[in-house]
Amino acid sequence: MTNDHGHRPLVWSIAGSDPGSGAGIQADLKTFQGLEVYGCTIISALTVQNTTGVFRVAPVAPDLLREQVAHLAADLPPVAIKLGMLGSAAQVRVVADFLATTDAFVVCDPVLASTGGVPLLDAEGVRLLRERILPRADLVTPNVPELGKLLGPDFQALENIPAAAAELLRYGARAVLVKGGHGTGEFSADYFSDGRQSFWLTSPRQNVRHTHGTGCTLASAIAAARALGHSLPDALVIGKAYLNQGLRLGEDVGQGHGPLAHRGWPETPADLPMVFCSKALVGGSSSSRETQPIQHQTRELELPPTRRTAVTSAGFPDCGPQPVGFYPIVDRAAWLEKLLPLGVTTIQLRAKNLTGTVLENEIRSAIEIARRYDARLFINDAWELALKHGAYGVHLGQDDLAGADLPALARAGVRLGISTHNYFELAVAAAYRPSYIAIGPVFATASKTLAHMPLGLAGFRRLARLASAPVVAIGGLTPEHVADLRVAGARGFAVIGDIVNAPDPVARVCRWQQGL
Repeated sequence: MTNDHGHRPLVWSIAGSDPGSGAGIQADLKTFQGLEVYGCTIISALTVQNTTGVFRVAPVAPDLLREQVAHLAADLPPVAIKLGMLGSAAQVRVVADFLATTDAFVVCDPVLASTGGVPLLDAEGVRLLRERILPRADLVTPNVPELGKLLGPDFQALENIPAAAAELLRYGARAVLVKGGHGTGEFSADYFSDGRQSFWLTSPRQNVRHTHGTGCTLASAIAAARALGHSLPDALVIGKAYLNQGLRLGEDVGQGHGPLAHRGWPETPADLPMVFCSKALVGGSSSSRETQPIQHQTRELELPPTRRTAVTSAGFPDCGPQPVGFYPIVDRAAWLEKLLPLGVTTIQLRAKNLTGTVLENEIRSAIEIARRYDARLFINDAWELALKHGAYGVHLGQDDLAGADLPALARAGVRLGISTHNYFELAVAAAYRPSYIAIGPVFATASKTLAHMPLGLAGFRRLARLASAPVVAIGGLTPEHVADLRVAGARGFAVIGDIVNAPDPVARVCRWQQGL
């Protein structure tokens, strides 16, 4: 994504230098390059270190730091800023003074000590960071040891992480991500809260030696994603996926903790984290541009979940060896009588304007017709009626996940499709292990009012390659899109208006089948 002048967004790193290029400004620049933003650096300290440890830290003079900031701001003003190590109370004052003059998105990674325990900021500096930096931070990303230095040792216990996040919000931070990399167990879980919504961002823990620079990389990846226009929840998922990729492909460099790999945009399903959140958040996820507030209160998840605490440990059944393929979405059972004899094998009933007995009769009729033709029929939203009458599958939007009895559907062997529109919703869907994931709208469509901007082919491709289940493309599709969408990762093609609004729906179905 570029700005109005065709240039990449400008993202700053204010941090220390790492001669081994595993952390600090070097790791930040690698991350910025990988995520396709233009990175600028302001050096707060020179260090003597390698992969085995930090041996000396020399903070730059406050006036030199101030000059770096002033001249860079005059020529290359940032869209987003990642704050890393600040080496003195005087440096904190310089940075805080500048932050008061900019509306850039600020990610504060409070680097207070090296991995080996070498202190990097004194008590006065920590106090000033709390009082002057946190109130300007759009996101603060402490790990558990840093929570102890910021708030005291009582906040380091696992069960106190939500309370620690709330305390940082009280200091003025607009959002908090407490990183779980220092924990133990099979899964690494990060806790997010902005005072309105909270969730755990969870991935299998990777037991690797090359972990140098994880905090720097995550914070700079989040800053880069925000600069590109992604919402904060989306940016968190992108950042975590980038970090997971770096850990998975990390380089065996040096005799100690080597650096992460920096390989560009994450495109492997194994790197996508899972999001576990309150029922309110499942139905109130953000758009691709702005974070939307939660509309009602729910109980927070107090402890980090794992895959075993998902809806079902086994997930939902797949749709068999035959791809979803051409996938019409219709509003009445009568359409099945028209389309299934033509060879359509997968179809969805989306009867949004029916209720009560009328809706139940429509669903029962559609299920009976689908059985005659041995077709895979998904019922949109009405999961209780689908379960009652033995439907092949159910399709749910993000708003509908919270109210559905998903364990009951899984026990009955009902297939599940989930709608997604962005990275955050893709990570929510991953926690449910569905039969397929619908991604869209790919293109503009008149079939429904769009709450999300069209992804375009490139945006669809990036999401599809991260998906942990077969992908169904939806939104403005025509047969001419099939070849490109297949290359991009689509295994199904959901169609509404191109069929139901066609002058000759039968002929249009035949055209789709020829294209497939």
